[in-house]
Order: sequence, then structure tokens, then C-alpha cells
Amino acid sequence: MTTIEVNDLYIAYGEKIAVAGISFQADSSEVLTILGPNGAGKTSTVESVEGYRKPSRGIIRVLGLDPYKDLPKLAPSIGVMLQDGGIYPRMTPLQALRLFHGYYRDPLDIDQLIQLVNLQGALRTPYRRLSGGEKQRLSLALAIIGQPEVVFLDEPTAGIDPEGRLAVREVIRNLKSKGVCILMTTHELDEAERLSDRIIILDRGTIVAEGTPEQLMTASRGDSIRFSAPGGLDLSQLELEIGASVAEDRAGEYTISAEATPERIAKLTSYLASKNIAIGDIRAARSSLEDVFFALTGKTMDPETQDKPARERGSRRQR
Repeated sequence: MTTIEVNDLYIAYGEKIAVAGISFQADSSEVLTILGPNGAGKTSTVESVEGYRKPSRGIIRVLGLDPYKDLPKLAPSIGVMLQDGGIYPRMTPLQALRLFHGYYRDPLDIDQLIQLVNLQGALRTPYRRLSGGEKQRLSLALAIIGQPEVVFLDEPTAGIDPEGRLAVREVIRNLKSKGVCILMTTHELDEAERLSDRIIILDRGTIVAEGTPEQLMTASRGDSIRFSAPGGLDLSQLELEIGASVAEDRAGEYTISAEATPERIAKLTSYLASKNIAIGDIRAARSSLEDVFFALTGKTMDPETQDKPARERGSRRQR
């Protein structure tokens, strides 16, 4: 069932166009991830779908309702996970969970939720003293405590240790199995590949690619070999050795425009070994999600340069 529908979404701030007429949809039991470099329009898009920003033009429906006009009616059915903020600094996780528990008609059991997000060791710690990972797990718990039909996840694994990351992944898979529609943003491309049913890549306010992770990586693969090595290799000499053109896409990342035959790969590794050049990974006939993202946007997913929705939305009350 279609849960989120966005048609011709257009958002402008004065003369600056943030989102230039995009359309997409998300279904129940689906994880849709929106990726984009800084300034791509990702934050404006998600805030409009959540109902916190009025679009300049276009139609948005979440569970059949207009999220901006019908937000009071829609609020009990959606959950919003912020990257940071929204909790009083002196409030403990247990106090926050009890407070939010009272907002809903049929909330999850608090003890069950604590176990689910692995917060047992931090229940009486003031929010301001929680680690980044503990804050993230609390934010996730507050987003799902009301058993919503739609969940918005902002950087759900940012700053979380490996154990917490596994817990968050399990929560997301559990939500999906229960029919929840999940709209997620992340700069962690590995997480996007692992968890997403579909991915949308935004750049300069437009959708530049959309599909499953496999579709995106397969569509751009071509007949090529990609490998990593120290930057600034003598490509002319390497091309003579392997009989194919070689390009340095970015520092230390190379593409050989030729079929990935065993003989050619053997020549590549043999040549680099003869020059005592260390080789990183070799990816034959398949792009990584990072390769696809860079090819489409010309940027890497550096978390330090990405949009920080929590800066704008940290003061909003979570559901």
C-alpha cells in the first residue's frame, strides 16, 4: 500500500530553489532512503513530508493526509527520530520514555522498548551526559514508542558503537516486518545499502537517480575494473602494460575501461607488484554505492559536510 506520495514538490527560499519539482512514493513495509550532498534539498524535502515545512508548490500525502494542514490528525500515526535535541538536558531516558508513553493510546511497553534499543545501562543518566550513541538510541525509542505507521529516521546510526548499530538495524528490520513505512536519511552509505529497499539520490534539488541499491550499482557498472592505490600513478606506463585506458577518477581511485578478464587483472596486480606499489581493493564489473554517488554528484558522503537537519529541527518536539 502506498503510504507516502510526493508529486511535483517545489520548495523555494526567496529566489533560491531548494527543491525543483520532485516526485516519489514509499510503501508500507518499505525502507526508502534519501541521499544527497550538502545543499541537495534533502532536509527541505524530509521536513515537508513530515509536515514541518509548507512547500511552495506540489502535493504531499502521508497516509492519505496533507502532513502540513492535517498534522494534528496525522501526528499519532507517525514517529520522528531527530539526530539530536528535543529532550530537556536534565531529563533521564526513563523520564522521557514515561512522558512520551502518556502521549499515545496504545504505546509500546517501556521495559520492552528499553531492551529493544539496549538502553538498560543509561536509564537514570541525565540527557546531557549521555553518549552520542545513547542519545541516538533514546531518540529512536521515542520515535517508535507510539507504534507509528510511518517513521522518519534522521541519521539513525550516527555516533553509535558497533553493538548499538546492530540493535538499530534490528529495530528497523522489525518495524519493516510489521508493515511500517520508513523514510531515512543517512551519510553512511554502507547502512543505506544494507537497510534500504530503495534509494533516492538528490542533487541540486532534483532526483538524479532512484532504485534499489542493486539497481543503482549495476546500472553504472559497465565493462570496467576499479582499484585503489597511491595517487599519481604513471598511467601511460600502466596502460601499455595492460592494453587498456586507465583514469584516476579521484585521488587514489582508478578505473580501467576494459572487461575484467582474469588475464587483465593478473597483469594489473603483477605490474603494481613489480613497482612495489601497494594495491587496495579491486572491484570488477560492479560499482559500489559510493562510486555511484560520486559519479552522479561529484561529491563524497563526508558527514562533516552534509546537511545537519538537527540544527534546524532540534527544538521540535518528537512525537
